[in-house]
Amino acid sequence: MLAKAGGENFPVAPFFLPAAARQDLMAVYGYARLVDDIGDGDLPPGRDDAVWLGLEGPTEDRLALLDAFEQDLHRVFTGTPGHPLLRALRPTVLRHRLTPEPFVKLIEANRQDQRVRRYASFAELEAYCELSANPVGHLVLRVAGAESPERVRRSDAVCTALQIVEHLQDVAEDLTRDRIYLPAEDLARYGVTEADLARRSASPAVRELIAFEAGRARELLHEGTPLVGSVHGRLRLLLAGFVAGGNAALDAIAAADHDVLPGPPRASKFGVLREVLATLRRKR
Repeated sequence: MLAKAGGENFPVAPFFLPAAARQDLMAVYGYARLVDDIGDGDLPPGRDDAVWLGLEGPTEDRLALLDAFEQDLHRVFTGTPGHPLLRALRPTVLRHRLTPEPFVKLIEANRQDQRVRRYASFAELEAYCELSANPVGHLVLRVAGAESPERVRRSDAVCTALQIVEHLQDVAEDLTRDRIYLPAEDLARYGVTEADLARRSASPAVRELIAFEAGRARELLHEGTPLVGSVHGRLRLLLAGFVAGGNAALDAIAAADHDVLPGPPRASKFGVLREVLATLRRKR
């Protein structure tokens, strides 16, 4: 899920990074995006993913595909995987001594999407983000050689915030998949029903709910912003871009008066650039 948010709100591997770093980040991003596509059933027609994963042929069974993908993932660490994307990931894994755990968590998040359609509380949603979003931040820090307990904590705040932002942008799209990532306790607090989320335009109660969740995301981004000042050089600019992308997306949601139902409000490139500069100033 975060892979999609990162791709839409700020480039995952921007041009200013060295070629080797871009290649490594794109390998990680490609992995996360493919896992999301398997979980969402968004694989392009004619793709041979099932065959590459050792299945007899194409299947609509997403859990079977995820299980086969996890088995092939472990071959990245022990031998030669069958899927070409995993073969492309192997040099990055070996170069940076990456462990299976964050990759497996991303698969488990997509398994959870097949079983869990609603979240009762914000704590439950945060636990989902521990699987679906935070591992990507861990991988970025590891690839950059910048991992530390404090940076991981700040990264988790940023990644969870970006996941919430994506959920807010995609309320209508997620509902078409019978998924609601807005906590049920918050829907009840603001008197919002699932039928309200299916309308073409948001009611005042829905707008208040979205504004509340956006405030949570903004606080998490603020909590994570010191991560930017803890690193140097191009990595600082990259991480500033992630924080800025989230803040700019939240600005776009606010500019739409928190009506996300007609379609996802998106930040402009100028809005993201403005937020990058503001983030770099704030980190001081």
